[in-house]
Amino acid sequence: MPAADIKPLLIFGYGNVSRGDDALGPLLLEFIEEHFDLAAIEIQTDFQLQIEHALDMAGRHLVLFVDASVGCVDAFDFTQLAPVCDNSYSTHAMSPAAVLQVYQTIERRPPPQSFLLSIQGKHFELGTDLSPEAQANLAKAQRFIGPLLTRPTPDFWLSRVESPSDYAEPAL
Repeated sequence: MPAADIKPLLIFGYGNVSRGDDALGPLLLEFIEEHFDLAAIEIQTDFQLQIEHALDMAGRHLVLFVDASVGCVDAFDFTQLAPVCDNSYSTHAMSPAAVLQVYQTIERRPPPQSFLLSIQGKHFELGTDLSPEAQANLAKAQRFIGPLLTRPTPDFWLSRVESPSDYAEPAL
């Protein structure tokens, strides 16, 4: 893709929509597609992160990973990512930090500023719907994401890393 065609913000949403709360990442991306101008945003969804996703980060200004997580303290967590060489590259699914490390290794430069929005989920059984708790957490993440997408700058996003739930604004 020519550099002029690369959108500055890349959002990866990953998870399996057939596994209950694992659908949170793809569902947030659907919300973004329906409610925001995508002129400067590229949306990608997949069941899981793969090594080739590192190539999609080339030329980006910001990257956001969105996933369901059982480890959230609140309805969602928002964290800055750094490249980490872990063992996930040798499995069928990679961590966001490992994808950043692959990018850094391939490109021989630091990856774009990258963040992870983890949305709390608890029920991941095959063939189940999104749980009521996950639906409520998704609504909170939807309120949080709006300001990030209207101000896609590393400094603004970094300001939201501390206590992200404090910054959730009313729904669109």
